[in-house]
Amino acid sequence: MQDLIIDIIAAGGYLGMFALMVLENLFPPIPSEVIMGLGGVLVARGELDFWPLLVVGTLGTTLGNYAWYWIGDRWSYRRLEPFVNRHGRWLTLCFSDVENAARFFQSHGQWVVFAMRFSPLLRTLISLPAGLSHMSAWRFLLFTTAGAAVWNALLIEGGRWLAPYLERYERIANGSMGGLIAAIGVFYLYRVATWKPRKDL
Repeated sequence: MQDLIIDIIAAGGYLGMFALMVLENLFPPIPSEVIMGLGGVLVARGELDFWPLLVVGTLGTTLGNYAWYWIGDRWSYRRLEPFVNRHGRWLTLCFSDVENAARFFQSHGQWVVFAMRFSPLLRTLISLPAGLSHMSAWRFLLFTTAGAAVWNALLIEGGRWLAPYLERYERIANGSMGGLIAAIGVFYLYRVATWKPRKDL
């Protein structure tokens, strides 16, 4: 399982890694930890190079986050709420989550855009309140790019460090990788199936 996934990622090359990182930030169930971690494994195997991988991964992260920032910046709360209420099931997100993120953003200042790049739950969601608060685009891009670069570098290095252990304990690694992917899929489907707007609870 693990080798199949790595081979698929390797076949896509840098462009594939860029596309996966854009999607990861548009569609949260795809975790960057897996994508960039496996990229680090490919770096250890000599199939990808560290710096180009870091650049395309960071650009993909920034572009995906900018899409949410753009929506927040161009749409008002009034226009955004019907969209989130309509599509929230597939995003596993309700409008109260957006409002909570906006309050968090306003309480902690613009540096939270950088800091939240290290949070699995808030790193994408924080882009919406940044846009809704009309944070300047250049500042948003600067903080997002900086935070994404640090986080992606850590993930690549983590994958590179784990690469020898994946080969040494191939059977365990295959089972763990398959289990992780299955768990992510099951958790997402569970969230979709049981999701309700909080106002309806």
